[in-house]
Amino acid sequence: MRLRRFEPDDLESLIALDSDPLVMRYISRGVATSRAYLERAVLPEWIAGYASGSCIGFWAADACDDRAFAGWFHLRRDRFNREDIELGYRLRRASWGQGLATEGSLALIERAFRRERVPSISARALIGNVASRRVMEKCGLRFIEEFHYPSQMLKGWTREERRAVRYLVHREAWLRRPPAIA
Repeated sequence: MRLRRFEPDDLESLIALDSDPLVMRYISRGVATSRAYLERAVLPEWIAGYASGSCIGFWAADACDDRAFAGWFHLRRDRFNREDIELGYRLRRASWGQGLATEGSLALIERAFRRERVPSISARALIGNVASRRVMEKCGLRFIEEFHYPSQMLKGWTREERRAVRYLVHREAWLRRPPAIA
């Protein structure tokens, strides 16, 4: 897999990704992100973020074998704890189960800790998103807490549906760990 900067030509791939109800089930209950929002807000913001030269931002992921768009990864300021950097990812269904979420996450974590000296990285998932939680664990993040997303963040979701988990890894622990085994 190759991580690269997003380009305006990636719009259709983002629309297809966010239109898959299974991809979006833990994000929006399967509701697609609107084309207008992706085109006018999301993609321009992601592209503008590259000006800093940092790995903090959103990165398109292409499969190495056919260079097809596989999804995206991000490192961004954590919305709940501004001291942390948050890891996130979203992959096309065709890319699930191939280790790509782990591969991309490890690459961003490695760069953030070794080159940019980020102090810690966190990640969150709804409690039922077992696959995402497993990726976090494979990447060396450890369970920290269970919590509920605020109702204004997931409008119309019950408290139980907003139940989530937070994982975290500190730079020092990451640098002391044994190398990952593929």
